[in-house]
Amino acid sequence: MVHYQRYNPLKKGLEVVSDDEESQNTLDFHKITRPRFLYLLFLSLFSCSLILAPQFFNLPPNFSLLYKFGYEDGRLSAEMDVNTPICSSISNGTICCDRSSIRSDICMMKGDVRTHSLSSSIYLYTSRNSNGLIDYVPGSNDGEEEEEENKEEEIQHEKIRPYTRKWEKTTMDSVGELHLISKRENSSARHKCDVKHDVPAVFFSTSGYTGNIYHEFNDGILPLYITSQHFKKKVVFVITEYHDWWVSKYGDILLRLSDYPPIDFSGDNRTHCFPEAIVGLRIHDELTVDPSLMEDEKSIKDFHHLLDRAYRPRIKSLIKEEERDARLNSKGKRPSPRSSENGATRKQKWDPIKKPKLAILSRNESRAITNEGLLVKMAEEIGFEVEVLRPDRTTELAKIYRALNASDVFVGVHGAAMTHLLFLRPGTVFIQVIPLGTEWAAETYYGEPAVKLGLKYIAYKILPKESSLYDQYEKNDPVLNDPNSVHQKGWEFTKKIYLDHQNVMLNLERFRKRLVRAYNYSLAKKNRHVQAE
Repeated sequence: MVHYQRYNPLKKGLEVVSDDEESQNTLDFHKITRPRFLYLLFLSLFSCSLILAPQFFNLPPNFSLLYKFGYEDGRLSAEMDVNTPICSSISNGTICCDRSSIRSDICMMKGDVRTHSLSSSIYLYTSRNSNGLIDYVPGSNDGEEEEEENKEEEIQHEKIRPYTRKWEKTTMDSVGELHLISKRENSSARHKCDVKHDVPAVFFSTSGYTGNIYHEFNDGILPLYITSQHFKKKVVFVITEYHDWWVSKYGDILLRLSDYPPIDFSGDNRTHCFPEAIVGLRIHDELTVDPSLMEDEKSIKDFHHLLDRAYRPRIKSLIKEEERDARLNSKGKRPSPRSSENGATRKQKWDPIKKPKLAILSRNESRAITNEGLLVKMAEEIGFEVEVLRPDRTTELAKIYRALNASDVFVGVHGAAMTHLLFLRPGTVFIQVIPLGTEWAAETYYGEPAVKLGLKYIAYKILPKESSLYDQYEKNDPVLNDPNSVHQKGWEFTKKIYLDHQNVMLNLERFRKRLVRAYNYSLAKKNRHVQAE
């Protein structure tokens, strides 16, 4: 859990009344009735202010505002197109960087893009030739090539750390910096392409908090989907701080986003050439995809469908393996007449409605449910088929997806493992147990995303008596009664007290009410599904 400044980009057409120009993200002018001459004068002055704004207000060098000007019924109108992101369209031979987000920077390069991993650089070459093509002199040797390269005119030099936690300096310091350099090509120089690609590249890092499943999805996989899915798999992923285990773990998803194997930027010293490159990833919010910011209005539900397509082949193979093992185990065993008769009787009985399935995500260390066994027993008495999941870092994601995607109700205590809510089918009931001192994080990181995914979300906020902290502190201690005062002391206090040293003993009578609601909802949904068939 990480606290940071949240932001809410203004929507198109939203009127801003602040007089502070630096605080405005949009400007809207409506129904101006002055003489046309004054409008034109104002427009000229306004245009000049846009040109000079980056110098006066220390805005990013590529800062730009997209406005639509026109006359309606003799009145001048101006409207900023806030739905069009900066650098959404760039001309050939240019670099454009969008540094307007507090979460991540993203740069676009179009033209003759070439990698040089030894210097952590990506070059964009523009030709001096009128035909726009770059000439190569096969006879030049390495010494001459280096000398000629040094003579090339550098047009633009941008620096970027391609990770999505821009506001956290300590985290970003662990991410390697890339140099994006635009040069005017010297026709006598020689720039060899070791590998030539005819599709764009997306450069990103798997450093930072990689190793924590929340951050792997929120900071990496989802932004990668947001940034690349419109290429329809015709894109190459170039990864800085490359990890074999990460590529193996998320290989099923990567195969659904790209037709090409990922490239280890630092480990592959060959010069890779691309017609276009995106450096960095776009991110919308916690575990979500904002349709209003997507070219084709894709949402988090579309991302879930992609996960379904990614894991379905592996799940089918798992089922076949289980069926094969079952046949081998039963081979040579002849069923008794009584068991055959019972089997036939069971087939004749028609029970159209299966028990709702409840999946409980178990924790072994902090924030564990200490009376988990009693919880399972109570859930079975209510009528659930219960499965307790105990995944670790080596558990195959397809197996977790299979279990959760088949569940009707999902219960877990707040923590990174709640990221698996992305595996639930829309309409599934998600009950998040919220320990003391974690309410804001629980709602922000998992509660709100669950609603966007279409889950039936139930927040179960424990009482002080349900926390292991109740036996460690006086009954009037702020730790129990005023967690906000503890948060004000800093993140380390919050982490040490509420995250690292707190377990939960559920009040089963109180929690039972939530489970019964979830059971009745799931059973009714199954009834409707059977009747529809």
